[in-house]
Amino acid sequence: MASDQENSQDANAPDDTSEKEITRGITIMKSIIRDRDKAVTYNVNWNADNQLIGSNAAKLASYIGTLVRMHIPITATRWSNKELGSAKDKIWTEILRSFNIEDTTIRKKYILQLAGKRHRGWRTFLTNKYLKDKEKKFVEYDPEYPVKYAIFITEEEWVAFVDQRRDENFKKVSATNRERASNPTYAYKKGRLGYARLEEKILDETKSDATSLPPHVLWKEARVGKDGTVRDDVQHIYDECETLSQSISTAEDQENRSVLSRALNVPEYPGRVRGKGHGCTPTSLYKNPRRRNPSNQEVMETLQALQAQVLQLQKDNERYRCMEKCSSQLKETSEKASINCQNKFPEGISSCQLYLSSPTYRLVGKGKVHNTSGDLLHHRPLPDGHLKVSVDVVLDKDALLPIPDIVSETTLLRDAIGSFVAWPLDLIFIDDETPTKPASKDNGILRHNESVASQKEVFAQGSQQLSQKIGSRQKNKRDLPVTSLPKKGAFVPRYQISLETLVDSSDMATAGAIRLLDMEEDIFGYSCTETIGKEDLEHIFRHQELGVGVIHTYIRFLYDNFMRGNDQLSNRFRFVSSSLVNKALICREPDSCREYLVKRFMASSTNNLYLWPYNSGCHWLLLAIDPLKEVVYFLNSIDGEWTNYPDMKQLVDTSIKVFRSQRQARVPRTKSSNITWIKVQCPLQRNGIDCGYFVMRFMREIINMNQIEIPITYFDEYKCAHYTRLQLEQIKEELCQYFIEKRLISI
Repeated sequence: MASDQENSQDANAPDDTSEKEITRGITIMKSIIRDRDKAVTYNVNWNADNQLIGSNAAKLASYIGTLVRMHIPITATRWSNKELGSAKDKIWTEILRSFNIEDTTIRKKYILQLAGKRHRGWRTFLTNKYLKDKEKKFVEYDPEYPVKYAIFITEEEWVAFVDQRRDENFKKVSATNRERASNPTYAYKKGRLGYARLEEKILDETKSDATSLPPHVLWKEARVGKDGTVRDDVQHIYDECETLSQSISTAEDQENRSVLSRALNVPEYPGRVRGKGHGCTPTSLYKNPRRRNPSNQEVMETLQALQAQVLQLQKDNERYRCMEKCSSQLKETSEKASINCQNKFPEGISSCQLYLSSPTYRLVGKGKVHNTSGDLLHHRPLPDGHLKVSVDVVLDKDALLPIPDIVSETTLLRDAIGSFVAWPLDLIFIDDETPTKPASKDNGILRHNESVASQKEVFAQGSQQLSQKIGSRQKNKRDLPVTSLPKKGAFVPRYQISLETLVDSSDMATAGAIRLLDMEEDIFGYSCTETIGKEDLEHIFRHQELGVGVIHTYIRFLYDNFMRGNDQLSNRFRFVSSSLVNKALICREPDSCREYLVKRFMASSTNNLYLWPYNSGCHWLLLAIDPLKEVVYFLNSIDGEWTNYPDMKQLVDTSIKVFRSQRQARVPRTKSSNITWIKVQCPLQRNGIDCGYFVMRFMREIINMNQIEIPITYFDEYKCAHYTRLQLEQIKEELCQYFIEKRLISI
């Protein structure tokens, strides 16, 4: 009789309820899909602990439940099963189409973990609804197929699901969990609100400026009933947490157990924070992950890595000793043979050897030096410290000219055979004989394929060979470039060597490996992530042309080490992103470039100097812009004019005029169309590679001087015709040290 009554009830009210529930579920899904077809998406918010909050949080959670029922079979027992990978990707893709969520690993992980909870809840609901009686005991008869959920469950899946739930092991686990949850010591009383939305509600009601609440505060509020009363045992735990929080530091709280776990005297579970709810992890709460004991395999890997580092350091130490020994031997032999470097060149025309010091010190060609007073090069005066040289023989086909020939647009030495070029005095050596056949290719290593360690090894070997040659030619007493060898106490790029060792020992040794560096909003006016690739590091090690990633990393170094915490410097100097404004974008998207510059200028309240490393496509130069005074300082290390960059100049002039209009500044008519451009007589480079290094040093010196106005003749403290290689190596050392200290490269 009772069975007939139950069947009668199932045939009446439950059918209407079932139809209503199905219609409601489909309506919610259709509403989202309908909005998606109209290109309408929903915004969602995240709190400081990376938890879902906001008005659309509940909508998203419900939609996740619908997608789980559609794509995940109820027979799936383990959410971590790799076979569910494609179904999870479908769920993530559908959510991204309707909700504005960043497509990042941390967001995807949160959503899919929430989907896993919905899947477990769905299976639990079916078990309690159809496989258990009112006393929560498993029924003995075969439950009927739930027709109202036929859109989610096939009959085959239902039969398999029932068999899984009737397994004796599952029944034991179910009974244990039911008993544990039936009578909690401190009952949660906020229903489906959850800790994250409870925190949001409290912060909104109190109008607090805080972005997060301590776990024990949320834990207490989640156990306050509708009448607002707090049980004595709950208040006791809260008071004990307050006492403990005064004596335990955040580090101790993180490394061992949280304050709340200590007060409750319960263990701490990995990957979660008690009293904060789903999605909050030790990483998000403490801003760095909890430490755990490493496995035996990890200990062995770390030990092997350390042994490799020690071995590499020992090898480097031996190489340095070998270099010093060879240098000392060569110096003694040179003094005995009365061989020295000539400080003066004979007047007239003399045969000579041509050397380059970058990227390695080497003989690159032969020619004739023209040492005549008042001599001109292509109707222009010779640069200071240079002589006119005619190139006869080229020994290094890839060698660059120290100063490119602007007239013929020649940059390679091999293209200058038979013509005149300017060559540094300290890299010219007189020689009565000019060889007619270049040295064997097997005698050298190409610089871009050579490691720092191998350079030192080859350098030491070359020193020993040169010493032997000197001993065999003492009678000839020819002048040899003894300045090519490092002297005792010479500069050693220790951070570059250390960083290169780290790179070789890490995954950055493989092609295509990258590291990400966060750039704060204060640096460029917007938050972004800079990508550093293996090629960028190789350019530093090999002293090659630099890309925007390295320039921006050095800007981050300047900001962290000079401007952060220094209100005077941070308010006086700003930076312009070379990724948003460069030659390619100026030609392709001039409006967006202008809008960015104007927006950047509008952020200034007082006189600011905006430092903009500009890349013309093959050359770096620096613009220092004072938008309020409408002055642009032009620092070009190849002595070019700003008229050579018309697109860049037009963009800057237009942006300053728009900025002038938006701030409603009154300018005299004589100045309304004239913006002051000043060419600064800055140090000049002597090759076609150093422009990026010069720009980085320019920025450092400008910030270090702490002056808005840059003298036309440059700062007296840094005034020179050319930066030495040591001055550029100092910039590279700062960069490499910054990479190491930021732990961007680790093994």
